[in-house]
Amino acid sequence: MGFKIAIDGPAGAGKSTIARRVAQRTGAIYVDTGAMYRAMALFLTRNGISADDAASIAVKCKKADISIRYEDGEQIVLLNGENVNAFLRTEEVSQMASKSSAVPEVRAHLLDLQKNLAEAYDVVMDGRDIGTVILPDAQVKIFLTASAEKRARRRCDELIQKGENVDYEEVLSEIRERDARDSGRETAPLTQAPDAVLVDSSDLSIEEVESAICDIVAKRKQSEKKEA
Repeated sequence: MGFKIAIDGPAGAGKSTIARRVAQRTGAIYVDTGAMYRAMALFLTRNGISADDAASIAVKCKKADISIRYEDGEQIVLLNGENVNAFLRTEEVSQMASKSSAVPEVRAHLLDLQKNLAEAYDVVMDGRDIGTVILPDAQVKIFLTASAEKRARRRCDELIQKGENVDYEEVLSEIRERDARDSGRETAPLTQAPDAVLVDSSDLSIEEVESAICDIVAKRKQSEKKEA
């Protein structure tokens, strides 16, 4: 059984960035759940399924075998054995992923695949419900957050670097609305697991957050060795 690290938190908290760095530092596999949903969307579009045909999506999704591996430090997303990295960022795939991810059967199938990865390898996963739903038995659970204002400022900085014009107040409003939706939805709402460690990155650098989480991981591994 692999060593599991679950990182949950609200949008804009830096979960993916931190998860990748923690995975690299600890030698674990970063399971990019978003990429898995995109691979599923690619599978559905290739099979001529309409994004609005939830019934067909529910049936066809079970035929998709999706996994992740690393080659020379690069994440490779495999769809039925094929490396599909080059096909995951098209607008067609994005539109399908947005709708197909809401189909319960898609979520259930990918959940099984994600759990299989976690049983076979040491993994780091990030999301909204990793520690509460997907990996409730994770040895380390982190709830990574930051103030809405700090997350909005970071998002604005990212967009400005890409040459986009942004309005801070508008971005802040969108983040607050997203927080309300994520926390209030019926299926797998955003919530901190009772045994998760809260890490507030509002006043921390990326390096400081990474070090703090890696210290937690190291202590947990030492504890497991003593218990063994």
